[in-house]
Amino acid sequence: MKVVRFGTRASDSLRAVAGDLPSRLAVGATTALVTGFCLIDCAYLVKDAHSAWRLAVGCLVLAANFALQLCHSFPRHVRLPDRSRYATLAAQALLAFVPVLVVGQDLIGMIPLLAASALLVLPQRVAWPVFAAVFAGDLAVVLRVGDSWNIVYLTVEFLLNSLIVFGLSRLTDLVETVHRSRAELTRLAVTTERLRFARDLHDLLGYSLSTITLKCELANRLVPRDTTRAQHELAEILHTSRQALADVRTVARGYRQMSLADEAKAAHSMLTATGIHTTVEVTDTPLPADTDTVLATVLREGLTNVLRHSKAEHCAISTAHTGHAVVLRLANDGASTATAAPSPADQGSGIGNLTTRVSRLGGTLTARHEDGWFHLTARIPLPEPASAGA
Repeated sequence: MKVVRFGTRASDSLRAVAGDLPSRLAVGATTALVTGFCLIDCAYLVKDAHSAWRLAVGCLVLAANFALQLCHSFPRHVRLPDRSRYATLAAQALLAFVPVLVVGQDLIGMIPLLAASALLVLPQRVAWPVFAAVFAGDLAVVLRVGDSWNIVYLTVEFLLNSLIVFGLSRLTDLVETVHRSRAELTRLAVTTERLRFARDLHDLLGYSLSTITLKCELANRLVPRDTTRAQHELAEILHTSRQALADVRTVARGYRQMSLADEAKAAHSMLTATGIHTTVEVTDTPLPADTDTVLATVLREGLTNVLRHSKAEHCAISTAHTGHAVVLRLANDGASTATAAPSPADQGSGIGNLTTRVSRLGGTLTARHEDGWFHLTARIPLPEPASAGA
C-alpha cells in the first residue's frame, strides 16, 4: 500500500503554531476581548427594547464588526491581500459610525474597535493621525447622540478599549513570530547537524575505504609470492577497518578528535605500501585540539584525492609555523588540472568540506596545480600566547 504524505514545510509550521499553547492563549484572549465588547453592545440593544428590525440590524452590525476586527487582529490566520485590508478598514469605519447615527448610542462600543484596527492596518506615519481622527469622530457622536455630561467616562473608555485591543492583537502576533522563529531555529539546528554528520562521514570513510581497497588489492597480489608481507597487509587492513568503525561511532556521538602527527605517520605507511615515494616533515609542536583535528582532516581528504584521482609517484607532507599560524602542505606529482581548485558544486563534499572547516577557524585553504604537481595548503591562525604577567 502506497502512503502519500500531504503538506509542505509552511503547513507544518502553521500546525506547529496552532499547537503551541502560548499562541493559542494569546489568540483566545484577544478573541474573548472582542467578543465581550460585542456582547456588551448587544446587551444594550436588548435592554433598550428596540423594535425588531432595529435589533436585527444592530446584531448584524455587531457580527460584521466582530468578523472585520478578527481579520485585522489576526492577519496570519485570515489570509487577505494587503490592499484589501484598506477596503475592510473602510467597511469597518462605515459599520462603526453609520449604525450609531441610526440605532443610537447602544452601538458606540464599535468605534474603539475601529481605532484599534487603524493602528493595526495602516502604516505608522498614518495610523496615529487616523486614530486621532476616529477619536474626534467618537467625541462628535457622543455629543450628538449620547450624554454630553458623561463625555469624560466615554473618552477614557474609548482610549482604554482601543489600546487594549491593539496591544493584545500585537502581542498575539509577536508570540506567534517568536514561536515560528524558534521552530525555524530548531529546523536549522537539525539541518546543521545533518551536514556535520555527512561531512564527518565523508571525510572519515572516504580515506579509510580507499586505504582498505588499495591494501586488499596489494595483499591479493602478494599472497602467491610473499605470504608474510600479505599477512602484514591484512593485519593493517584489519586495523584500518577497526579504526573506521571507531570513527563512525565518534561521529554518531557528535565529537571526534584527531591528531595530525598520527595521521601523518599512517599516511607515510599507507603511501609507501602502495609504491608512492613519500616524505613527511611534520613538527611535533602541540596544537589546539580544534586546529589539530581540522589539519588531520585536511590531510586525510588530500590523501583520499591522491589515491582516487591521481597516479602519483611522489608525495610530500610538511608543516611549518609562520608567525602566529600553522601551515600544512600536501603535494603530489600525479594530479590532473581538473583537481586544481574546488568548484562551487563541490561545496558539499571533498575540498569544499575542507574549505568550510578551515574557514570556521579563521584559516584559508588553497589548491593549485603547478609544474605537474598538485599543491593543497591549509593555513590556520594560532591563539596568541598568554603574556608572562597574565
